[in-house]
Amino acid sequence: MPSYLSFASIAIGFLSLNPSLFWLFVGIGLCAIEAFVPTAFTAFTMGISALAIAVIAMLIPTQIGVQVVLWLAISAGLVYLSHRLMPNRDRQSRLNGTEAAALTEILPGQMGRVMYEGTSWRAKSADESTTIQPHQPLYVVGREGTTLIVIPQNLLN
Repeated sequence: MPSYLSFASIAIGFLSLNPSLFWLFVGIGLCAIEAFVPTAFTAFTMGISALAIAVIAMLIPTQIGVQVVLWLAISAGLVYLSHRLMPNRDRQSRLNGTEAAALTEILPGQMGRVMYEGTSWRAKSADESTTIQPHQPLYVVGREGTTLIVIPQNLLN
């Protein structure tokens, strides 16, 4: 027997379950996916909404189409709320005005290395005419990919 026929019979058997059990399995599966594939809590919140639909389907029997629409609405709302409550991952706003120290000499128009938040970063000077000496205190004023844009603290004073 071809494998697709056995898969189809499993899928049909799964869909013929009690709707509450169907949503319970879907919810547990989505929550478990979050443990193995980090999705910024998207799969987890969709799993939570599936568990909520399992309870609703148990209390108020409705058609599967209504349950799916309700699951999509609850999932969209929870995903939106979870992403609104997460801290902003945009590091650009946190970089501006923070301090770093030069590890190597940074010649005008060339790259060098700086120590920022305990990590060595590629960096270039925002002022193309200034040479930055090793161990010189700097301000981070921007970022281009993985390269920090820095300016010596003495230029701002």
